[in-house]
Amino acid sequence: MDCWSPSLTVDEEFEKLVIRMNPPRVTVDNGTSRKATLIKVDSANKRGSLLEVVQVLTDLDLIIRRAYISSDGEWFMDDQHGNKLSEVDVAEKIQQQLGPRAYSSFRSLTRSVGVQAALKHTTIELTGRDRPGLLSEIFAVLTDLKCNVVASEVWTHNSRMASVVYITDEDTGTPIDCPERLTKIKQLLLYVLKGDRDKRSANTAVSLGSTHTERRLHQMMYADRDYDVNDANDADSGSTSERSKPLVTVENCADKGYTVVNLRCPDRPKLLFDTVCTLTDMQYVVYHATIIAEGPEACQEYYIRHMDGCPISSEAERQRVIHCLEAAIKRRASEGIRLELCSEDRVGLLSDVTRIFRENGLAVTRAEVTTRGSQAVNAFYVTDASGNPVKSETVEAVRKEIGLTILHVKDDAYSKSPPQESGKFSLGTLFKSRSEKFLYNLGLIKSCS
Repeated sequence: MDCWSPSLTVDEEFEKLVIRMNPPRVTVDNGTSRKATLIKVDSANKRGSLLEVVQVLTDLDLIIRRAYISSDGEWFMDDQHGNKLSEVDVAEKIQQQLGPRAYSSFRSLTRSVGVQAALKHTTIELTGRDRPGLLSEIFAVLTDLKCNVVASEVWTHNSRMASVVYITDEDTGTPIDCPERLTKIKQLLLYVLKGDRDKRSANTAVSLGSTHTERRLHQMMYADRDYDVNDANDADSGSTSERSKPLVTVENCADKGYTVVNLRCPDRPKLLFDTVCTLTDMQYVVYHATIIAEGPEACQEYYIRHMDGCPISSEAERQRVIHCLEAAIKRRASEGIRLELCSEDRVGLLSDVTRIFRENGLAVTRAEVTTRGSQAVNAFYVTDASGNPVKSETVEAVRKEIGLTILHVKDDAYSKSPPQESGKFSLGTLFKSRSEKFLYNLGLIKSCS
C-alpha cells in the first residue's frame, strides 16, 4: 500500500475545488421512523467532514440515536428531550447549518469545527495538574487583574485540568489586547497552575481569535496527555466505578486494510462528538461507522485508517487508541453532585463562589460558566477534596453562605448502566436487519443473514 501526503497548499486548493463541485446535500425525513427524525447527509469524501456534521448536530442540542456512515450518512435523531424534530424551523436550521452556504462560510473561518466567535472577548486557555482550590485561585487572580469572566468551561481527568476562559476588561467590557497586560495575565496564571508539583507541564495561552470551546478542550487535554496511565498518580483514583469503564477493542481487518474500533459504554449526550473528536485529533480517517444509542448503552463501530491510508501497525499504537478513547469518554463524565447557580452577574462573583467551595472542602471536577444578559448561569460538579461524595450538611452550609435562592442542587439524569463484561462484540450481530445489510453492501462483510 502506497503512503503519501501532498503539500498543504495543494491540499487546501483541491479541497476548495471539491467543495464547489460537490456541496453537501441534506434531507430531513420525519416519515421513516415513528420515534426519531432521519437526516441524510451526502458530501464530498474528505478528512474532517464527519466531525463537522457531528459538531453541527451536537451544537443544535440533538441526540443521535443511530448513524450509518460511509461516503454518505444516515442519522436517526431526536431532540434533547427525546422527541422527534416536529417543528419545521428546526429541520430548516439543520439544513442551513449543513448546506452549501453555511458550509462555505464555516470553512472560511477556520479549519477547526464548530467555531464560536470570541471577537468580543479575550480567550485564555489553561492546562495543568488539578488540585483542590485551583479554580478558586485562577478566578481570584483574574479578579485582582481587573478581568471579568464572561464564560468558561473546565474539565478535569486523570489529575489534569483544562479550561477555556473568556474575559473582558472590568471597566470597559471590551477585549483585553494590551501586550504588556496579557503577558502579566499569562505569567501570574502560569505561576498558579504550576504550584509546587507541576513545574514542567502547566501551560497558558491567550488569544483574540475564535474557538469552539469543547473541541478545543479535547485538543488541550490530548496534548496534555491526560490519557497516559503510566503514572500511578494519574490512574483512576477510584471515584469512577470500574463497572462504568468504557469497553474499547481495536483489531485489524486484514482483508480490507482497515482497523476496526468497537466501543461500548453508558450513553450520554455528546458521546459521539467526543469519540469522533479524538479519532480526528489522532490523525485517523473514519471510512465507515455504525452508531447505535437507543437505550442506556451506546455502541459504536468505526473502520479507520491513518491519513496515509495505512491501518494501525503496532501493539503500542493499538493500546494508545484504547487509552485515548477511554479518556475522551471520561473527560466529560460528571463526577460529584451538580450545583447550579443563577444570580445577577457581577465582577468577582466566580472568585467568591469558588472561594466558598474551597473553604468548605469542595473540589470542582467540572464547570460550565455562562452569562445571559445580566444573569450569571453557572453549573459546578463538586466532590470532597478526596474525590468522594459531598455530605449533605456540607452542601447545605455552602448553600446558606452563597444563598439558598441562587444555588440549587441538581441530580445528574444520565444513565449509569454498566457495560456487560463480555470481550469483543459486533454491532452487526445486535442489529442484523439493518447494519449487516449496510456493511454487506459496502463489501465489508462477506454474507448477510
